[in-house]
Amino acid sequence: MRTKRFFIALFLITAFILAGCGKEPGQINQNNKNTLSVYTTIFPIEDFAKKIGGDHVEVKSVYPAGADAHTYEPTMKTMMDIADSDLLIYNGAGLEAFIEKMENSLKNEKVLKVEASKGVKLLSSTEGHEHGENDHDDGHHHDKDPHIWIDPENAIMMAENIKNALTEKMPSAKDDFENNYQELKEKLEQLDKDLSTVIESADRKELLVSHAAYGYWEHRYGLEQISITGISSENEPSQKQLQDIIETAKEHQIKYIIYNQNPSTKVVDTIQKETGTKPLTLHNLEYIIQKDKENKEDYFSIMDKNIETLKKALSK
Repeated sequence: MRTKRFFIALFLITAFILAGCGKEPGQINQNNKNTLSVYTTIFPIEDFAKKIGGDHVEVKSVYPAGADAHTYEPTMKTMMDIADSDLLIYNGAGLEAFIEKMENSLKNEKVLKVEASKGVKLLSSTEGHEHGENDHDDGHHHDKDPHIWIDPENAIMMAENIKNALTEKMPSAKDDFENNYQELKEKLEQLDKDLSTVIESADRKELLVSHAAYGYWEHRYGLEQISITGISSENEPSQKQLQDIIETAKEHQIKYIIYNQNPSTKVVDTIQKETGTKPLTLHNLEYIIQKDKENKEDYFSIMDKNIETLKKALSK
């Protein structure tokens, strides 16, 4: 009997220790029924879900800092965590390849899958810009341009989809979600005005960019992106297309080359040397890097920096 009591006590102690250590860093605590457990993909969705959800949500992106949204594949552990959560909010428009692969594994789970791009008018992958996805095809092909979040009007629609999904899962917090959404919407409307003012009053409209992430700025504000890689940053141009880009940049007397938030590729560096342009960074907000995380950047602080970069890049 004494031996039996010893093993029962040992089992309880072990279970207690495991319960304290089992939660991975950054993993959502699924046991708190007062909050919704929300997994997201790209940074704007993560940021908007936190802003709209407030104290009612615990939000985590499936992407580690610096991950490429076009090619990222979650681990089995992450997929299990998603299956146990309340919501999975993703961009859609063909951006996240892994979402389709998860269909079968999630169909019998309680998690609500939410496509943030629902209702947004998508541009084709080559609409409005010279060097597009069809020119740089490497197998990861987009028929539509998924970078909808850089356009504040699209971002408002995304935010509304997020608000509606949170309300569906937690109707008791409907008023809080609505108030937080309205506050976010006002800031996005102001951002739209700020971007419009800067681009419309600029000396030039051409922008030499490393990655074709700015098609929605072209469509709304009349910007012209001359992109080196396609919709996916893996889509690199041929030798002839490289020459065309160099000639176009020289023809427009472009002074700056726009890199995104991650280190550049050799092909982008080649263009920079050939055109004699100076490098500037424009954050496409698809993901954040570790430095952004440490600085507690949000959608608006990054966009404010982008506006300052545009002022410089579009000047003569």
